[in-house]
Formats: sequence, C-alpha cells, structure tokens
Amino acid sequence: MIVVDNNIICYFFLEGEFTSLVEKVYEKDPYWVVPSIWRSEFCNVLARYFRQNFLSFQEATDILNEAEFLFFKKEYTVPSANIMELVRQSDCSAYDCEYVALAHDLKVPLLTADKKVLRNFQLTAISLEKFL
Repeated sequence: MIVVDNNIICYFFLEGEFTSLVEKVYEKDPYWVVPSIWRSEFCNVLARYFRQNFLSFQEATDILNEAEFLFFKKEYTVPSANIMELVRQSDCSAYDCEYVALAHDLKVPLLTADKKVLRNFQLTAISLEKFL
C-alpha cells in the first residue's frame, strides 16, 4: 500500500512524460490510497484540461469516473490537526501536508514527484525513481 498524491494520479490518467514510470509503480504496487482532497485537486486539473481544449467534457468526466473507480473505498479523512502540525514543520501547502499526514497515519510511503514535499518529508515521501 502507498499513498499517491495528485501529481501521481495525473501522470497515471493523463498521458505525459512520467506516465510510463507511474504505470510501472502501479504494476509493482497497485494498492493506492488517497486523502479525500484528491478528488477536488484532480477535478481542478481536469477542468483546466477541458477549458484549454486538451480534453472534451466527456473525456474529462470519463477519466474522473475511472479515477473514482480506482480509489473506491480507498479514500481517507485526515484529522486537520495532523495536517496543520505538518504545515508548521514545513514550507509545504496544507494540500500537500494532507497526503503526508495520511502516509504518517497509515505508516506507508507517500509517492510523489513534488520536489518540495520530497525535500521536507524525506522519511515519508519517496520519488518515482526511488520507489522503482
């Protein structure tokens, strides 16, 4: 089991330079979990892709449905106090700290490509390359 952040989710569902690496991660460990904030962050990315005409509305909603299926019963609520404690200890956003807090709560790694998260949470966050 691993916690994946929004950039990993995006790389998995939206074809790009890191998609093949993320697919290898999924082959190695397909049990991905997320904090509940993932949905809002991912919808925001899909909205941007739709508004910039990279995806049709139907494509965006189809991708969202696939992602929701992947994370069905794998979403967790993280206590706000835990998030804020991580905010206090780092220069990361509360959004990023929510993923870290979930990884801490579950005692599993957080997979991310976010350099700031990797730098601030070296004992929890792991890069794609290191994971593989």
